[in-house]
Amino acid sequence: EIGSPFSRPLIEAEARRARAVFNAEPGRPSGAVVTARKGGVFMQLAVTGKAAHSGANFAQGISAIEELARKIVALHALTDIARGITVNVGIVRGGQTVNTVAPSAQAEVDLRFLTRADRDVTMARIQSIVDTSYVPGTGAKLDIFGEFLPLAETPDGERLYRHYAGCAEALGVKIPAEFTGGCADSGFAAGAGAPTLCATGPVGGKAHTPEEYLELDSIVPRAQALALAILRLGQG
Repeated sequence: EIGSPFSRPLIEAEARRARAVFNAEPGRPSGAVVTARKGGVFMQLAVTGKAAHSGANFAQGISAIEELARKIVALHALTDIARGITVNVGIVRGGQTVNTVAPSAQAEVDLRFLTRADRDVTMARIQSIVDTSYVPGTGAKLDIFGEFLPLAETPDGERLYRHYAGCAEALGVKIPAEFTGGCADSGFAAGAGAPTLCATGPVGGKAHTPEEYLELDSIVPRAQALALAILRLGQG
């Protein structure tokens, strides 16, 4: 998941002229749709050092792995659960052989946030950590390879949810709403100004695991609720 770099301009262009946007991400395990989501930035961090034999010439080496390890501790310290900000290093690679001081190391970093302001402040702090050499002689570079905007709760979004929930209830289905920390293209639509409701697809759970599932008996009622919501919007 890299932030829809090719489809994002199309999503935003269509959202600007849309009365409403429904994103058929999976419904939550509770059966809820989603009225708010976090935004996210996905980054590649590359660290360089200097190779040396770890026995014969240890002092001549500069460990990129040690530098990366120190940066990871500093990056994770940026997490502020109360403010909805998390920084997670999810992938780490590095080194050449067990008896070589590592000349290079890489990590992939995930930032989650609730507001664009928090995104900008935290990104500045991340860049400061990247620019700091904890091990003298190392260098580092940060590249963004994907980004999602947050889906914030708004009065227009709340009205769209009530419209959708009313259509579902007319079909005998009660569908609540909730917040999730996961990212989705719905943030791009909302950022373009369209009232947006997410997770109107079939109910499922345990995403990104071998146990990921979809509740088959949710497919028809969810499709019917969405179809009726769109139909009534067109008639309004």
